[in-house]
Amino acid sequence: MAHVVFLSHLLAVTDGEAELDVPARNVRELLAALEQRFPDAGEELRRSAIAIDGLICHDAFLETLGPDSEVYFMPQIAGG
Repeated sequence: MAHVVFLSHLLAVTDGEAELDVPARNVRELLAALEQRFPDAGEELRRSAIAIDGLICHDAFLETLGPDSEVYFMPQIAGG
């Protein structure tokens, strides 16, 4: 079960929930479960950067999650 942490930019669409545990084998399943729980969060979740176990993942959609994975949804950071 993945432990999910939402930073402040998502709290408005997660009904104020900052952390929760979600059964998922990969990020695709995780996003589907989160969108079902928080229907208004889909767009914001997909625009967020995702860190899994401390590593920021680019194109995280198919990244696998372990039973003790920690997943952070963070604002995207743009370079210039």
